[in-house]
Amino acid sequence: MSRNPIGPRAGWTPKSQRLSVWLVGTVILLFATHAHAVRPAGQPGVDWGDPKGKECVECHMTENPGLYWEWNHSQHGQNGVTCLDCHQAEEGDIDAWRHEEEYVSIVVTPKDCSKCHEKEFEEMDGSHHAKGGQILGSLDNLLGEVVGGPAAVNAGCKQCHGSELEFITEGRSKDKGRPKPGTWPNTGIGRINPDGSLGSCTACHGRHRFSKAQARTPDTCGKCHVGPDHPQIEVYNESKHGIIYRAKIDEMNLESDKWVAGIDYSAAPTCATCHMSAAPHEGSTHNVGERISWTLRPPISTKINLVKLEDGNEFDVPEGEPIPQVGDAAKGSTVVEVLTWEDRRAKMEDVCYACHEKSVIDGHYAQFDNVVELYNEKFAKPIAAAMDDLKQAGYITSAPFDDKIEWTWWEIWHHEGRRARHGASMSGPDYTWWHGIYDVAKHAYFKWIPELKEVVIKKDGNDEYAVALLEKHFKPIEGHNWYFTGMGKDQIEKVRKAFEARYGEGALK
Repeated sequence: MSRNPIGPRAGWTPKSQRLSVWLVGTVILLFATHAHAVRPAGQPGVDWGDPKGKECVECHMTENPGLYWEWNHSQHGQNGVTCLDCHQAEEGDIDAWRHEEEYVSIVVTPKDCSKCHEKEFEEMDGSHHAKGGQILGSLDNLLGEVVGGPAAVNAGCKQCHGSELEFITEGRSKDKGRPKPGTWPNTGIGRINPDGSLGSCTACHGRHRFSKAQARTPDTCGKCHVGPDHPQIEVYNESKHGIIYRAKIDEMNLESDKWVAGIDYSAAPTCATCHMSAAPHEGSTHNVGERISWTLRPPISTKINLVKLEDGNEFDVPEGEPIPQVGDAAKGSTVVEVLTWEDRRAKMEDVCYACHEKSVIDGHYAQFDNVVELYNEKFAKPIAAAMDDLKQAGYITSAPFDDKIEWTWWEIWHHEGRRARHGASMSGPDYTWWHGIYDVAKHAYFKWIPELKEVVIKKDGNDEYAVALLEKHFKPIEGHNWYFTGMGKDQIEKVRKAFEARYGEGALK
């Protein structure tokens, strides 16, 4: 017996309801058009359009035809923004280079771009992206500079994080002002520029097309957010979001001025959608960290509150630590805004709501939070505590990476632990488990623990202190029961029956 729908026929909407939907959609579209349309702040003829720049164009048209064609097809080229508008320098600038009777700088900085794109500059300038160059003084950089070598750092680490640019100041006059080869070329997101600004707009908006569509594609982010320690692009590609994006890329409307999720496109989100771009109830931003509620980078993850300062800088405050209030003095400035981790998550959820309903969003965050807590509580916290005890008791030195067990711990949190956490954050199951928690567990139990016993035996001649550390930090955690007491007969029998039910009697010997 067929089941017929009650009321209007399936697939048909009453006229009054259709009118209501049309009116609501129109209001949302108008709101989005005015709230999210991006227009440069500069004025033609004032901030761009220097007539002398036409001579540059005519020369580069033949000398560098590829460069010329990219510029000519860009919004800059179509609106009369010439070479001099971006590259002009002042005599006496460390990066000023005398070229065809003009002083120019080969390097264009975010401060140069801010003449016309002030809002974007200010948002980027205070963001974590702009601070990418801080790796130069970090443990990662010790690995690169000392264990690896400067050549690898210049061509590797600094190409994503950014270098501190250096310029030729001596020798032939025609070379003065040119960047030194060791630090250039560089489009690192946290590049340290000669005018004091941080970052490189062309890290995402590649010169000389400066395409917004390019900046919105996952592959742009994937240049740097890739690999064993931050595999965001691999996670995205295996997620439903990434799969649908590839299948429906022609529906993404990537060249849209506004690019509001759920209005200008609906096929799938990209990295930019979630972290930067607009949604019906959320404006766009060039501050990529504003919607992030967990930090997944350090050995132990924490939820993070965001404090914004009057001078444009900002900093994170881990959950549980005192949060300064608006008006308080902090880090040489004054607090103007505070976003708790709940506020940051709400901003991200606003984007999710463009395509998902509440149960999907709540379920995703519950799964994500649970994986981070599992990693933190079962593995990261006890291992970190045991490593501290080893150091305090003199079993390992205070110098990093001179003991094998330190390398193992580094791999667990910096590679495998990050993979698990990022996998869960972006719905990548393989990275959450096989490339993530599985590797964390395997190396914790069968690499780190044996090495713990080795360093203790090397000093004491027995492993009693190692056993004591495991009893102190690992045994109280329920998830480690199997390691200390083994699986009970009931558990083993349950596994055997399930295996044989699937593969046949006697399959599990």
